[in-house]
Amino acid sequence: MNRKQKKTLIRILIAAALLIALHFIPLQGEGLRWVKLLCYLVPYGIIGYDVLLKAGKGIRNRQPFDECFLMAVATIGALAMGILKSGDYVEAVAVMLFYQIGELFQSVAVGKSRRSISELMDIRPDYANLVTEAGTEKVDPDEVEIGSIIQVAPGEKVPIDGTVVEGHSTLNTAALTGESLPRSVKPGEDVLSGFVNMTGVLKVQTTREFGESTASKILNMVENASSLKSRSEAFISRFARVYTPVVCYAALALAVLGPVIRLVMGMSPDWMDWLMRALTFLVISCPCALVISIPLSFFAGIGGASSAGVLVKGSNYLEALASTRTVVFDKTGTMTEGVFEVAGVHHATVPTDELIEMAAYAECFSSHPISESLRRAYGKEIDENRVRDVQEISGKGVQAIVDGRQVAVGNEKLMQALGVLYEECRSIGTVVHVAVDGAYCGHILIADRVKPHAAEAITALKRRGVTRTVMLTGDRPEAAEQVARDLGISEVHAGLLPQDKVSMVEKLLNEKSRKDVLAFVGDGINDAPVLTRADVGIAMGALGSDAAIEAADIVLMDDDPLKIAKAIGIARKCMRIVRENIIFAIGVKLICLLLGAMGVAGMWLAIFADVGVMVLAVLNAIRALRVKNL
Repeated sequence: MNRKQKKTLIRILIAAALLIALHFIPLQGEGLRWVKLLCYLVPYGIIGYDVLLKAGKGIRNRQPFDECFLMAVATIGALAMGILKSGDYVEAVAVMLFYQIGELFQSVAVGKSRRSISELMDIRPDYANLVTEAGTEKVDPDEVEIGSIIQVAPGEKVPIDGTVVEGHSTLNTAALTGESLPRSVKPGEDVLSGFVNMTGVLKVQTTREFGESTASKILNMVENASSLKSRSEAFISRFARVYTPVVCYAALALAVLGPVIRLVMGMSPDWMDWLMRALTFLVISCPCALVISIPLSFFAGIGGASSAGVLVKGSNYLEALASTRTVVFDKTGTMTEGVFEVAGVHHATVPTDELIEMAAYAECFSSHPISESLRRAYGKEIDENRVRDVQEISGKGVQAIVDGRQVAVGNEKLMQALGVLYEECRSIGTVVHVAVDGAYCGHILIADRVKPHAAEAITALKRRGVTRTVMLTGDRPEAAEQVARDLGISEVHAGLLPQDKVSMVEKLLNEKSRKDVLAFVGDGINDAPVLTRADVGIAMGALGSDAAIEAADIVLMDDDPLKIAKAIGIARKCMRIVRENIIFAIGVKLICLLLGAMGVAGMWLAIFADVGVMVLAVLNAIRALRVKNL
C-alpha cells in the first residue's frame, strides 16, 4: 500500500470502530436526539469528508454528475431522513464506509496490476559502465554518446543498443521477447537494451543514444498505448457522461412523481418512503464498475501482451485484432527465415566462379538478403572501386558497370525489359539471372528456408477462427506456391512489386465482410506501406527496427510466427473480459435499479450494486494479465 491508501485504511478502521461503539451506547430518547446526530456525524465526517469535498468541487466547476455527487446526495439524504423520521443514522455512515472500503480495494487492485505491468516491463537500466582510459565509470545512460564502449557484467542489463566488440556470453531476452531461451553472443553481433547478461563480461560499442534505444522505445510505446482508445472504452466514456445525469433526474422524478401519483389516486403520499427509494436509486446507479473496469481490462491486456513479447500500440488495435478473420503474410523474413543460400548455378556460359563474382559485385551496395547471399557465396572482399553506375530497378533487379562491363542481375522481368533471351529454371527457389553486355550468362538458384514453426502457426491461426490466409510475395510463382503448400496457406499471389502488394491488400479489404478485420504480417521495413493500409499491421521479427515500430500497430518482438496466434488469443481473452464486465455491471445495475424504484431494495443492496459489482469487475479485469497458457 502507498501512503494515501494507508491513510484511507486508518480512516476506515477508526470510522468502523466508532460506528460499532455507538451501537452499544444508549442514545435513545427525545432529549438525546441531537447528541446522537452529532455522535454519528463524527465517523461520517472521518470517512466521508473527501467525498463531500470532491462533490462540492464538482458542483463549483459545473460538473456535478459523478460518483462523489451521487454518494454525497444519498448519504446526506439518509442523514436528513434520520433527523425527520427514523432517528437512525447508521445507514448513512455505513453506506459511506462501505463505499470507501470498495474504493480502497479498487485502488489496491489497480495499483497491483500497474506494478505487475511495471515489473514485466522493467527493462530500462539505471546506469551504464562507460569504459574510459582510466578504467570503467558508472554513468547515467543518457550521458553515453554513440560509438562509446560500455562494459556489461554478468547479471546486468544491457543499457544501450550496440555491437559486441569483446567477450562471449549468453543473454536473457525474456523482457523483450517473452522467450526464456538464452541467446549466445560473440564479437560482431548486435545486442539490444533490455537484454540481461547472464555469463561472461561483454564490451559493447553503442550504436544509438539511450533515448533511441530499443528499451526506451518499447516503454514509451506501452506507456502511450492508453491514448489510443478502443470503441468499447469510448462507448463507456460517452455512456457515463449521459447515464449519470439521466439517473440523477430519474431519482428526482422518483422522489416527486411517486407521491404525486399516490395523491391523485387518493392514497397517502408517503413522501419519506419515496425519498428513501430515490436515495437508494442514486447509490445503485453509480457507474464506477464500468468506468473503472473497462479501461483496466484493456490496460491489463496490453500489459499481459507485452510480457509475452507482443507490443500493442493502443487498445483500439487490441479490440480490432480480436475480430481478425483474414491474415495476409509477406513471405521472405516472415514465413521464411530470410537467410538465402546459393543452391546451384544453371545454364552458365562462363565459369561458375566468374558468374557469382559478377553477380556479387553488381549487388555489392544492396542490403537485400538475396544480395547478401551472393556476396557470401563469392566469399572474398569486395573492391568497390571496380563498380560504378549502380542502378536499382524496383521489383526487377540491378544494373551496374563492373570492370567496365555492363552487368544486369535480376529476375525474368529485368531480362525481358533488356531484351535478353534467358533460360527457364525448373527448380524451386529464387532465380537470379545474369547478363553481361547484353549476353545471357546463366542463372543462380537461391533457396530460402521455411521457419520451423511456420506451418504450426498457420494451424494455430485456423484454430483461432481465422478463415482466410493469404501470402503476398515478389518471388516466382513456383517458389511461392511450394512454400504455401508446405505451410497450409490457402491463397498465394506471387511476382508482386511493392505497390502491387498495397493494391492486393486493397482488393482483399473490399472482399471481406464489414465486421471482419484484415491483419497484414510483414517485416516492417519493406512492407511499411502495406502495414499502414491494413486494418491491423503486425511487424514480426522486428526487434529494434525503427521502421517496424513506426509503421505497425502491433510489434512481435521476436521471429516466431506462432506469436501471431498468441496475440489474437490475448486480444480475444481481453475482449471476452470486457464483454463480461459490461454485461455483468449493466445487468446487476438494471435489476437493482428496478428493485430500488419498487422499494424492495434498501441501502445495503444499493451498496452491493455499487461497490460489490465494482470490486468483482476489477478482479475480473485483472485476469487479462495472465496470458501464459494462451
